[in-house]
This record gives sequence, C-alpha cells and structure tokens, in this order.
Amino acid sequence: MDYVAPISILQQQQVLSHTTHFIEMGGELLGRRFADVPVAFDLRGRTAGMYRVKGKQRLIRYNPWIFSKYFDDSLKVTVPHEVAHYLVDCLHGIAQVRPHGPEWRKIMDAFGVDSRATASFDLEGIPRRRQKQFPYRCGCQTHHLGTRRHHRVQRGEARYRCRDCGVALVNAGP
Repeated sequence: MDYVAPISILQQQQVLSHTTHFIEMGGELLGRRFADVPVAFDLRGRTAGMYRVKGKQRLIRYNPWIFSKYFDDSLKVTVPHEVAHYLVDCLHGIAQVRPHGPEWRKIMDAFGVDSRATASFDLEGIPRRRQKQFPYRCGCQTHHLGTRRHHRVQRGEARYRCRDCGVALVNAGP
C-alpha cells in the first residue's frame, strides 16, 4: 500500500490563508472583528479537522494527510466548518450551544457551504491513530475498550454495560 504524504508547507500556507479568509468573512457577516486563531497540522486518524478549546486556549487542528488526499474539498468544506465552530464559540461560548446546532448551521449557510456535520473519506494510505485495547468481560462476552474509556473506568468516572446482557463490564486484563 502506498502512503499519502502530508501537505507541503506551501499548501499549509494556503490552508492558513483560507482560515483567515473565513474568519474575516465571518467578521463581515456578523458585524464584529474576530482574532486569528492558532492552527496546527497535527491531527491524525479519521478526522479532517477539529476545533478545540482547552482552558482559554482556542485551536484549530487539521489532518495534513486527509488534506493532502482531498485538498480542494478540504479547503472548501473543512476549513469553513472549523472556522464556524470558532465563530460560534466566540459568540455564544462552546458549552452553551450544540456543536452542529442552528447557530453553527447559520454561519455555514452564510459561508455558502453545505452544513452537513461530517464527510466520509476513503482513508486508504492515510496513517491512522491506533488506540491500545483493554479486555473487559460481562455476562456473555469479552469487550475491548479503548484507552480513554479504560482510564475513565479506572478513575471511577464511568461504568459501562453490555448492550446484549446489560451486565456491567469488568476489567479482564492483568
């Protein structure tokens, strides 16, 4: 299998330019100025883009491999999609609205971009993030939880039940 190379520095600059363009466009449409948001090209896995808020730090992350394979589509759809999340956060606060709710769809419509929440990509040749799997048992079978869910169970923050038998899952590993 041939692997896709991540986007070049020149292409990254184009993505940054498009990101700035949509932030400015949002400012014109909404009658206010929005600060530029930091952008990283470090996203891996199945997701083309992600808007993230950690504390007071806002960040847009793009997947350089998916952008490489679907560059034009990513510029047309993924960039405005993530910028719309950023603008909604600035206007309403990220915790106050649904991620792809009416506020977000209104901005996407104003951008003239299809407001479907996700796209489906052929990920052949794109490196995927692989999580370690942890075995858990219920009354009828073995389940495999990813790292995040396993750690939530270990910290006592979550409990999971089998969808088939309804029994709580118990760690079956060493």
